Amino acid sequence: MHKVRSTAARRVHDGTRRRNRAGEERGAGQYFRPRDDKGPDGVRFQIAQDGDNGSVCMVMRGFSAPTYTPAQFREIVYDPTIRAPICFTAPAARMVMPYYELRTKFAIAGKSPDQIAESLQAAYVKGELPRRDGVSFAYMWSADQNLGSGIGHWHPHMMVFSPYYENSMVGGNEFGSLLPQVSDDAGTPFTVVVIPIDDRLAVKAARNSAVDGSRRAALF
Repeated sequence: MHKVRSTAARRVHDGTRRRNRAGEERGAGQYFRPRDDKGPDGVRFQIAQDGDNGSVCMVMRGFSAPTYTPAQFREIVYDPTIRAPICFTAPAARMVMPYYELRTKFAIAGKSPDQIAESLQAAYVKGELPRRDGVSFAYMWSADQNLGSGIGHWHPHMMVFSPYYENSMVGGNEFGSLLPQVSDDAGTPFTVVVIPIDDRLAVKAARNSAVDGSRRAALF
């Protein structure tokens, strides 16, 4: 496995870039973090909208790449073009979001995909991440998402966090098809099933619009 070096070219969290993108991300519905404005190890976040229903909307970057499989997508961890707006339901915000936060911490520290996987597995075994004891949900319906080279906007879809699922359990459908499929980390606690929906239901960003009761924040 190619080792990813921690170089200035890969530090996509450069302050100038963050400032330039903050307004753009708020307008695109790209938000983060339910509790305060300081993420793991001092990664800063800016709250864009407070809410009270327990749901959380955020922008996921390349740091949220699959931990184990598909192997070809593990390398997008340092792709600075990734913009993946997502809204976690309240159970997923409690159970799943800390995993993505910890992935972000490891990636910012310059760890390679292999090192990230090893560190996440160790954290889960030690109880440093919430147990994945049940299924939870998130929504990725943004028309403005960019999920990486060769994928682009793809389709609006539901994310179903389904511990230890295999693709055969949801019909064995082809990866990238319009049918339910395991997209990330099959057979592990971190398995993700995606369910594509009609492209006409994709949500285009409405800048400065009123929002629901979710808490929303932009990476700053």
